[in-house]
Amino acid sequence: MIQLVVSDIDGTLLPYGDTVLSDEIFTIIEQLKARGIPFCPTSGRQYHSLRTLFPGIADELSYVCENGGVIYGPGTEDEAPILTSFPMDREQALALAREILQLPDSQLLITGAKYAYLCQCTQEYVEHMRDFKGFQLKIVEDVAEIPEEILKVSAYCPLGTRPAAEKLGPTWSRVFQMAVAGEDWLDFTLADKGQGVLGLCRVMGIPPENVLAFGDNWNDVAMLSVVGHPYLMASAEQGLLDQFPTTCHRVEDVLRHFLDTNQLP
Repeated sequence: MIQLVVSDIDGTLLPYGDTVLSDEIFTIIEQLKARGIPFCPTSGRQYHSLRTLFPGIADELSYVCENGGVIYGPGTEDEAPILTSFPMDREQALALAREILQLPDSQLLITGAKYAYLCQCTQEYVEHMRDFKGFQLKIVEDVAEIPEEILKVSAYCPLGTRPAAEKLGPTWSRVFQMAVAGEDWLDFTLADKGQGVLGLCRVMGIPPENVLAFGDNWNDVAMLSVVGHPYLMASAEQGLLDQFPTTCHRVEDVLRHFLDTNQLP
């Protein structure tokens, strides 16, 4: 029995390089809703960025954002309730941020519940996050100026995440959850997507074994590990394919199959 569908966005529901979801997924979400099955995006993205991907139905959805760092319930952007959040220790998060600022070929992203913050960044990076990713941004001169609780600290590594992971991992993976997210992001959070989905399940009263989940990268492992029906994108790395053998090429195809064959309640 499937009572909830959750899906990663970048590389899973939204192919890398695309900025608009398929028309088909909106039809499927409505069909799921008609059967009493909620759909929830689960992403490393900011809440505002996620909402912009679901025009017309954004107020109806719950969102697991910042790799599980914060969960929003349905509602307008200004009024949707925060169901659960996992703020990082501020001083440790700022210390990590300052180390990222010293890395070559990397840019810093810090996110709170409302805004994403950039510091010592290039204009190209600002435009990428604002115009391509759809983030609600503020630029600060010093990371200590950030007024919000910090939910995630990330290194944007357009040349690849391995150098940053090798530099930061030995210290900071012991303090926070460290995960490769997408092709060029290294994320640090207190929570992970698994905790986020479990928190959502508790609020909704849905057993995790009745959840269908889709992911494509290492930051999806915790989520895929706690649900009863995990699907991994066939384009994922071999190490992930070894862990999660049930794969697909398109989320829409799997959901359409379940709907058409009446395997959903």
